[in-house]
Amino acid sequence: MAVEIRLSRTNRIYRPSEHLQGQIIVNSRSSISHYGISLLLNGSVNLQVRGGSAGVIESVYGVIKPLSIVNRSIEVRPSGKLPSGTTEIPFSVILRQPSENLGKFYETFHGTDINIQYLVTVGISRGYLHKSLSATIEFIVESDTADFLERPLSSEMVIFYITQDTQRHPLLPELKSGGFRVTGKMATLCSLSDPITGELTVEASAVPISSIDIHLCRVESVILGERIITETSVIQTTQMEMSVATLLCPFMPYYPVF
Repeated sequence: MAVEIRLSRTNRIYRPSEHLQGQIIVNSRSSISHYGISLLLNGSVNLQVRGGSAGVIESVYGVIKPLSIVNRSIEVRPSGKLPSGTTEIPFSVILRQPSENLGKFYETFHGTDINIQYLVTVGISRGYLHKSLSATIEFIVESDTADFLERPLSSEMVIFYITQDTQRHPLLPELKSGGFRVTGKMATLCSLSDPITGELTVEASAVPISSIDIHLCRVESVILGERIITETSVIQTTQMEMSVATLLCPFMPYYPVF
């Protein structure tokens, strides 16, 4: 005897204004009696413990309580009987009630320290003499694009430079004495589905350059009282091979979606 949830979309992506649709599939060799079939929608923001050394945010894991986004139970079927074989029970549940604020439905996020997750659980109650059946699946929540103001992204590029004087880590003696200068520009406002565009120009370097690494970092912050605790982690590294004669290096690292 087994039960599973099969959502209507293979990518499991839904928006707050949409219905979460799918089927509850029950496989049983014989007919079974039950005291009701229900769905539980659960969404929450949690701090999560990672392996290895504890980070700054993880150090306050026991202080900050989970934030509930949605916690709602829906009856799919009243008490009754399911036949033997495979039974498919369709369901359709609105994620956001008309009275709920859109901003409450944060997008799904799986970070290093912070986790925003949405789960749907089916429960089949069978009374005291039989073990209840249940199954859980995660679905992804993305923001409703229609609820945001349509405006073109700024094409303005931010200019930056890197020299031996801007570095806080130890440098080779040749670099400290001879110096180096790298300038560049990049767009700081872009869609998650588009690449980050920009370019680097190596104007001077006292030592040969064999490669350039571009790190895309994720910044996670937690407000604790009057403090803002922030931690940064690298989520993507793009390496550009280049020769000594190369001066201009365009780059296009991509955002991860989740």
